[in-house]
Amino acid sequence: MPFQEFIVATFDELIERVKATIKETDSDAVRALQTSNDPTVIIDVREREEFVDGHIEGAEFIPRGQLDLKIETAVPKRDTPIVLYCAGGTRSALAARSLEELGYTDVKSMAGGFTAWKRSGYPVHIPKAMTSEQLTRYSRHLVIPEIGEKGQRKLIDAKVLLLGAGALGSPVAMYLTAAGVGTIGIIDSDVVDRSNLQRQILHTDEAVGTPKVESAKARMKALNPDVEIHTHQTWLSSENVLEIFEGYDVVVDGGDNFATRYLVNDACVRLGIPNVHGSVYRFEGQATSFVPHQGPCYRCLYPEPPPPELAPSCQEAGVLGVIPGVIGMLQAIEVIKLIVGIGEPLAGRLLTFDGLKTQFRELKLRRDPECALCGENAEWNGFIDYEVFCNVS
Repeated sequence: MPFQEFIVATFDELIERVKATIKETDSDAVRALQTSNDPTVIIDVREREEFVDGHIEGAEFIPRGQLDLKIETAVPKRDTPIVLYCAGGTRSALAARSLEELGYTDVKSMAGGFTAWKRSGYPVHIPKAMTSEQLTRYSRHLVIPEIGEKGQRKLIDAKVLLLGAGALGSPVAMYLTAAGVGTIGIIDSDVVDRSNLQRQILHTDEAVGTPKVESAKARMKALNPDVEIHTHQTWLSSENVLEIFEGYDVVVDGGDNFATRYLVNDACVRLGIPNVHGSVYRFEGQATSFVPHQGPCYRCLYPEPPPPELAPSCQEAGVLGVIPGVIGMLQAIEVIKLIVGIGEPLAGRLLTFDGLKTQFRELKLRRDPECALCGENAEWNGFIDYEVFCNVS
């Protein structure tokens, strides 16, 4: 319809004409889509205040004023089925027309909007609204379409457990705290030593002699007071591992010995929790994510630990202080991706870093169908304490 005809029309006439040219659906049909495996993308085009007061579970939030700018990132394929809704069906109708003009071929507006949805008695999701301080703090996340308010709320609601407040745990703790992960647990039985400060950036010289978990908590709280910190000043063992791990969404393995790595792996597989693994050695490091049922576990790669003489500790072998920073940041990125549900986690892939060559390499990892822990015929026989077989630093 020529643009000139819209100029002289009243608003009601404009909406009537637009609705005559677009496809509409109703709340019953949208509810059916929501409860099925249909690939339709449901988009809420209202304003932020309306969205946080309640919305359709699983709906993407893109205000109508930003839809033209963000739709290609949110829905890159123009033949993807899309349902738009607003409060009463007016803004979504105009938005549907805009998307059609951008080349989207299967767009519908939900007649009656969110008002009709509520009148039908369908469930309304009311998220925890972010404060004005949080909106400011996380503003650079909120403008990223892959994260946005929905992803940031996932981070705020998430619970992540860090094994170790040392070299790897330090950058992970700082960046996850800054990112707004709502609850972070830290396990570490050690106290801060001056030799730690070359690489463990969580701690300061003033903290020497204090428990690492307390030093870490103070530093993290200073960075982001909103984050809840749970400290576990204890040595992880087969007796307490399940109790500590229970309830966390992701575990970050920053341990520096094989005994701990096997224990963390076995507990994560047992509980079905993703395990973001990292390790460093002199000028080198590596990172991967062991996600139960999506790739191998640590035992798929190394069924048994090496003999002690082949497993030098960090204290014996040394490590360039910045290498844990590189690997720890990679681990932090993995955690955020797993929580928000974006990108491609390192499940089934091992990323290695050579600091002397400034070179990354990626190795494919395959799940062992005969793995004694996660294989097809695996049977749970309890945890194994490897301290007597490994060099523990």
